[in-house]
Amino acid sequence: MLSDIEIAQQAKLRPIQSVADDLNIHQDALEPYGKYKAKIDFTPDKNRIAQSNLILVTATTPNKSGSGKTTTSVALTQGLQKIGKNAIVALREPSLGPCFGMKGGAAGGGYSQVLPMEDINLHFTGDFHAITSANNTLAALVDNYQYNHRGKPTQLKRVLWRRVLDVNDRSLRNILSGLGGPTNGIPQEAGFDITPASEIMAILCLSTSMVDLRRRIGQILLGYTFEGKTFRVNDLGVTGAIMALLKDAISPNLVQTLEGGAAFIHGGPFANIAHGCNSIMATYAALQHSEYTVTEAGFGSDLGAEKFLNIKCRAAGLNPKATVLVTTTQSLKLHGMVPESEIKLPNMDGLKKGLLNLERHVQNLQNFGQTVVVALNQFHFDTEEELQMVEDFCSGLGAAFARNQGFSKGGDGAIELARKVVEIVENNPSKPINHTYELEDSIENKIEKIVQKVYGGKNIILGEGAKTALKQIQEMGADKWPVCIAKTQFSFSDNAKKVGIEKDFTIRIDQLIINAGAEFVVAVAGDIMRMPGLPKEPSALGMDVVNGKITGLS
Repeated sequence: MLSDIEIAQQAKLRPIQSVADDLNIHQDALEPYGKYKAKIDFTPDKNRIAQSNLILVTATTPNKSGSGKTTTSVALTQGLQKIGKNAIVALREPSLGPCFGMKGGAAGGGYSQVLPMEDINLHFTGDFHAITSANNTLAALVDNYQYNHRGKPTQLKRVLWRRVLDVNDRSLRNILSGLGGPTNGIPQEAGFDITPASEIMAILCLSTSMVDLRRRIGQILLGYTFEGKTFRVNDLGVTGAIMALLKDAISPNLVQTLEGGAAFIHGGPFANIAHGCNSIMATYAALQHSEYTVTEAGFGSDLGAEKFLNIKCRAAGLNPKATVLVTTTQSLKLHGMVPESEIKLPNMDGLKKGLLNLERHVQNLQNFGQTVVVALNQFHFDTEEELQMVEDFCSGLGAAFARNQGFSKGGDGAIELARKVVEIVENNPSKPINHTYELEDSIENKIEKIVQKVYGGKNIILGEGAKTALKQIQEMGADKWPVCIAKTQFSFSDNAKKVGIEKDFTIRIDQLIINAGAEFVVAVAGDIMRMPGLPKEPSALGMDVVNGKITGLS
């Protein structure tokens, strides 16, 4: 059996200009990065965008291997093309951290991938590097300001801005900087987050134009003065410099699926520590050039889909026509208390218990007003009895159901799913979004409503740090922004070990982080880390370059 990278390397890619020609994108609007990838100079046309059909792909609570959302998103797009629909997939860019760590890449898998797979999973068009550089340039400029204003009333009392790096490196979470004497800066506690957690990543993904990007960059909150006033990028006077580093990064990236269809891949925040959606600009580009646009939101529906619907759709004016909920028998058995080492074995009792996790996700999406089709990623070890049990259960929930074999068969394996999606769009599309909370609600009420309505919890507890931040949030008027909860992806609760479904639990919020440029408040729940660590045996151990070809990348 061929590996993902072997399948990708055997594929015959179309020149990117040919892919652009299919979309009527003029060569003057195309900025090629080699033969098979390009950025496009793009101006949204709201009338054309409104005529397309947006399909959201999300998932049940995953196991450590995930549920296959990206693979399903690509497969569905290829399946829609197989039945004669003009479809484009819009995805996030992979992060180098997971690629070299445990989870692997994010270009799909098997015969449902986006290509060139190696480029997309590694340096791609340099967007992540641009975001990292912009973030760290800003950090250096803040430190330089502090150094040159030390001992003066203009020195900041508190600096909030952290550095980022697109590498899983636990040693950098908390550090001391400025050591070695007065000429080396001011000694201070500092630290790194991973690049997808940078507020600049969120800003890039939520900006709708260069003008909007500039506005948001200028609003970034860097710290507080001794008088308690906010100090922002505009106050530092470097908005233009940061824009210079991001001017190319805001343009969507055009690539192709394994079957030669167009794909837009742009931006890459994680849904467990950020809002978990690809850029609005890429989604707009796909909608503007297609009849159907398929896009995904990270991790389970309690994370990515909640933020997609409550944050991204509000910012972009979007409303999905249908939502595909991806699951596997393995994930369901894990949440049915089957040991992880046994989830590939038949276990009807464990599967039945795990269906309660599926039920929670379906009901959550239906509460948003979404019409749901459950896509079960089928594996060779799944039994017919197991598959039928899941299908029957979905019928009782009022959700459509389709088996997906896109991994092994490409678009042909997703035709059933594609037809279900088209049937929903044409006959029973989703209603306007019923948001979990109103923007006028307080920050505490917003968090509490998400915990109660989406997670199934009882209440929240705010730590002292969060309580202190509330006053600053209210003074800024940031209490009218959406909230972005950072928590584990492996449980509805804030405890990764609590699999299945939990009820009446309490979630503790220790930090409230003001993302003034992204215009949302990050609520940090539990012990979630914004800089991951590497596993005992990282994926990097299996990578190499042999005869000029990369091997071991998954």
